[in-house]
Amino acid sequence: MSNIKSAFKNGKAFIPFITCGDPDLEATGRIVRAAVENGADLIELGIPFSDPTAEGPVVQESNIRALSGGVTTDRIFDFVRELRKDITIPLVFMTYANVVFSYGAERFISTCAEIGVDGIIVPDLPFEEKEEFQPLCSQYNVDLISLIAPATEQRIAMIAKEASGFVYIASNLGAAWAKSDIITDITSIIRTVRENTAAPCVIGFGVSTPEQASEMASVSDGVIVDAAIIEMIEKYGKNAAEPIGEYIKTIKEAIV
Repeated sequence: MSNIKSAFKNGKAFIPFITCGDPDLEATGRIVRAAVENGADLIELGIPFSDPTAEGPVVQESNIRALSGGVTTDRIFDFVRELRKDITIPLVFMTYANVVFSYGAERFISTCAEIGVDGIIVPDLPFEEKEEFQPLCSQYNVDLISLIAPATEQRIAMIAKEASGFVYIASNLGAAWAKSDIITDITSIIRTVRENTAAPCVIGFGVSTPEQASEMASVSDGVIVDAAIIEMIEKYGKNAAEPIGEYIKTIKEAIV
């Protein structure tokens, strides 16, 4: 296992999602550092893609803004190299299979290892096709993180048995956007996951308030917040680091 396990060593993990390059990479760097200073245990960095099918409109627009600003995979790799000069907590990329394929899978994954990215989340990679990337991830010690959506108990168990890093559990069947209510039977999904893997369980997709974060953390090992943070970036632009840091502090305090 990579360094990801360290995110869970002190209790419940808080994981913010941040799109690289929205509004620009300099602002992203400030946001990442504010997140770390206010208690983030792991950062999920989004590599923008033109057709982010797992995302709701908030994160889709974030991808569009980043791409319109000229961000590229190579620029993001350089950005992470710079981050790693002072950021030591685990980092994972969230991106799409076409980004990895177009860059070259071995080149992409080996570069992740070289710059200190601990894992990758590829939401449009079906479990049945994970062998496209899994051998390379194993070779370079980069966790290929499993995403589990509400499904049959048998399928959840099958995915969990091969989990690496942590298990990302989607709280609903929709795209990743802030929701006022989370209606999925999370408890039964987590029970099945825990019966089949020792990897930590983290809940995302729709978590946005301290109350939701506390509720989800009570049955899991951590929470991911995505759209709520992206909405703040959209609102505050290059000045988003400070309000996001304050928001992250409230979420972290809610899940301790």
